[in-house]
Amino acid sequence: MKIAPIVRALQAHAGLEFKIIHTGQHYDREMNDVFFEELGIPAPDVFMAAGGGSHALQTAKIMMAFEELCQAERPAAVLVVGDVNSTLACSIVAKKLDIRVAHVEAGLRSGDMRMPEEINRLVTDSISDWFFVTEPSGIAHLQREGKPASSIYFVGHVMVDNVLYQAEKLSHIDTSGFETAKFKAVHTQNGARYGVVTLHRPSNVDDAQSLARICSALKEIATGLPLIFPVHPRTRGNMEKFGIDLGANITLVGPQAYMAFLDLWKDAAVVLTDSGGLQEETTALGVPCITLRENTERPVTVDQGTNILAGTDPSRIVAEVRKVLCGEGKQGRRPHLWDGRAAERIVEVLAAKLQMIDLHSALEKS
Repeated sequence: MKIAPIVRALQAHAGLEFKIIHTGQHYDREMNDVFFEELGIPAPDVFMAAGGGSHALQTAKIMMAFEELCQAERPAAVLVVGDVNSTLACSIVAKKLDIRVAHVEAGLRSGDMRMPEEINRLVTDSISDWFFVTEPSGIAHLQREGKPASSIYFVGHVMVDNVLYQAEKLSHIDTSGFETAKFKAVHTQNGARYGVVTLHRPSNVDDAQSLARICSALKEIATGLPLIFPVHPRTRGNMEKFGIDLGANITLVGPQAYMAFLDLWKDAAVVLTDSGGLQEETTALGVPCITLRENTERPVTVDQGTNILAGTDPSRIVAEVRKVLCGEGKQGRRPHLWDGRAAERIVEVLAAKLQMIDLHSALEKS
């Protein structure tokens, strides 16, 4: 989702060549291949098949494969996005080979070191050369960590580029074949409403007590608002293991392709989630979002957007949803530079930086 707009911007720029490297960290037909198809991303130039295993094993496999690739290709720069293990692994490899590293979505911080993503963000930013920032908090964090202002670029957000682009496409296609189309049609008749749920963070779904508390809130909400829950495989497995039943008013479906899920949540009365990306996407489209976490690395969605940080206390979650349903929820706005052009700005900076490197190299040789 994050590379799709960057690829479009690179394709439109005559001066830059690029290759897409798929590490294989996430590889499942329903959660991977279809994203490439729907988002118009070209097939990867290299597929490493480095998925599976523990965090350490996965990171090691990616580093070994990516090191071999970088030694053979010697790219001028490596661009990484987000905060997954691939981001960390490829950044480390590139830096040790004296290859410039550009980090898209740099500077985000939750302050929660129990989150693997937080560790990945901190390490990646500690060695990156160029930082592409989505919101003011990212600038502040990077400056506090000693990064020079000349390497920090506030460009907006490629996730927002993507959701605005795909929402426009969605308005021109037939959505009746989506798995969730029937649910949506039934629950929007005569002004009816529904809510959407996603849960996948280990802190929420791996602990029986935490998951039970959240699910109790969902069951109470569902007595007055039908909910649909595309269930992450990890979450489904834990619900079965912990004996948690969500009842008849919550419809459980499998993981959704990007366009089907966008079609579902963009018209929801409220979204309940622990996803970082969905906090941003809902703000971009003005959909009320209740985040089921105690912290967020995306504070602009709370300060300016439609997001409420509700934590995991059932009474607080229920109360915040009821505010939304009663018309008393917060009125957010789309943050500055979340205008659909972040990828263009990123590519402009990359082109200028790489041109400068080429110039310096030519001068040194002469």
